[in-house]
Amino acid sequence: MRTSTFTVVASLGWASATFQSLVAALTIAEINGNRFLSQYAGQSVTGVEGVVIAKGPSGFWIRSTTPDDDPITSEAIYVFGSGVGSKLVVGDRISLDGKVSEYRSNANYMYLTEITSPKNVKVVSSGHAVAPLVIGQDTPSPPTVQYSSLDGGDIYALPNGVANMSEANPVLEPTKYGLDFWESLSGELVTIKRPTAIKTPNKYGDTWVVGDWAATGRNKHGGLTMSDKDSNPEAIIIGSPLDGTSNPTTSKMGDELDEITGVVQHAYGFYSILPLTAIKVASPASASAPPTSLVSRHHCKALTVGSYNVENLAPSSAHLAQIAAHIVYHLKTPDLLFLQEVQDDTGPTDKDGVVSANGTLSALVDAVRSLGGVTYDFTDIEPVANADGGQPGGNIRVAYLYRPDAVSLHEPNRGGPEDATQAVLAPGPKGKLAAPKLTFNPGRVKPDSPVWASTRKPLAAAWKARGAKRPFYTVNLHWSSKGGSTSLHGDVRPPVNGGVDARMGQANVTATFIKQILDLDPTANVIAAGDFNEFSFVGPMKTFSAISGMVDLDEAAKVPVQERYTYAYDMNAQALDHMYVSPALAHRRTTRFEHIHVNTWASFDDMVSDHDPSIALFNVCGC
Repeated sequence: MRTSTFTVVASLGWASATFQSLVAALTIAEINGNRFLSQYAGQSVTGVEGVVIAKGPSGFWIRSTTPDDDPITSEAIYVFGSGVGSKLVVGDRISLDGKVSEYRSNANYMYLTEITSPKNVKVVSSGHAVAPLVIGQDTPSPPTVQYSSLDGGDIYALPNGVANMSEANPVLEPTKYGLDFWESLSGELVTIKRPTAIKTPNKYGDTWVVGDWAATGRNKHGGLTMSDKDSNPEAIIIGSPLDGTSNPTTSKMGDELDEITGVVQHAYGFYSILPLTAIKVASPASASAPPTSLVSRHHCKALTVGSYNVENLAPSSAHLAQIAAHIVYHLKTPDLLFLQEVQDDTGPTDKDGVVSANGTLSALVDAVRSLGGVTYDFTDIEPVANADGGQPGGNIRVAYLYRPDAVSLHEPNRGGPEDATQAVLAPGPKGKLAAPKLTFNPGRVKPDSPVWASTRKPLAAAWKARGAKRPFYTVNLHWSSKGGSTSLHGDVRPPVNGGVDARMGQANVTATFIKQILDLDPTANVIAAGDFNEFSFVGPMKTFSAISGMVDLDEAAKVPVQERYTYAYDMNAQALDHMYVSPALAHRRTTRFEHIHVNTWASFDDMVSDHDPSIALFNVCGC
């Protein structure tokens, strides 16, 4: 059921007729026009003819009986009117009167052109054949890179949110832009041949797919991985079936599906296909992710370092044992593990005065020991209560697990929540080069900076690996989330990248701290890892790399672009979690890096975290 009434767009400069005017004998293609919004919005029309091609709970779709053969203008349209179409059947040729309307339920969504308040609905004849358009055969294939002419070639360029599709209302270019392509088919009955699910569906069974048409970013598991200036507009989401059945919620990335037929509709912020009946999995993909191939020697010559967002982990978390299993069986108990989203000992219980996570980390350590026989030590710094964002009362923070048989904190001096650690040059042994020293180890990075308001503060540490002559350095971070972002299919162009200004400031502060270390010792081994909540090709990450001098480990280790993902969201497999390293590590031939897809490949119910972990192998012996 709709949550708001339709919105009439009649005040824009391109609307040529008055609000109350009556327009007769328009074709469906003329009503739709060659833009996103109809020039007849708000006007009544009479004698609109079409063949019923599909029916839904609140209306029906009709296709023109007099097509104009122009691929830019859709020949079909949705007629909204509960109960009006109850006696109609697919294949009926009808005539009706109504009002041309532009509807959306949220100000950030695109408008849907439709006919509302239908009346004088007459069946002219019945039994007409209704054939769906096969995408990529009867239509062009969807564009694979750009979404809209209003995005300037990069939907993540800054500034964003500077234009609105509904105001510019450009002429459609369906062979160039993904939104234009799907708009040119709005209301049409279409078929997807050989569809593949490209991520886990949501709890309603809405499932992102790509058909047998050309696509970029296909990863080995069947998903579509985003890359610089390419966020996969060729994908489409399959929404609720029109016959009242339900799509499965157990499908997953890479599942091959039966052929899908349905109508194209803009709903809930996305162009979608509403299938005639529920989608079916024809050939399921494997959900089993292989464990890391990286082997530690628990020595500076071959040290494994992992990173994992454990999604609001508390002692009472049902997924704690599964996190431990991932650490043991998939990450092979790395020597050093960066953790994000570690909650305090009472989890999301607010105003109880608890901020310590010793219980949480101890429970995880115990679970790992019981499975793998490895005993970790841990370190973190308690935040100020309710000052670091996340689930209220949870007091999430970043933390480290480390194997004392492989690494130890170098000259430990644990700081407090408001103590800022600094890199200073410590005197070295006689005849040896001095090494940077952290004034607090571990210590937080400039915790009083306004860029960290309601956000996790990075945790820096200096470590000594077994056999090493000099320490290596780490920064564990979890930048501000993308909350407040708008849909890639939305009206706002380029889409709003929520929190990007905060992350830009956090990038600057984090990078400046790392630069202090590398200014003191350009050969230092430095690792920055965690949940950056940003893509490597977007402004904050570019700023971080440029200031710090750090190198994206995906690049240094030559991980194929399409395999660089730790997260799946909407149509994209993507990397929010990264590991950046100093030049000394980036250029070392023994450096290796892997993403372990234990969650992005899993079904909805089997996901342990919404992030995948990653793991690297380093030689950190130093000079």
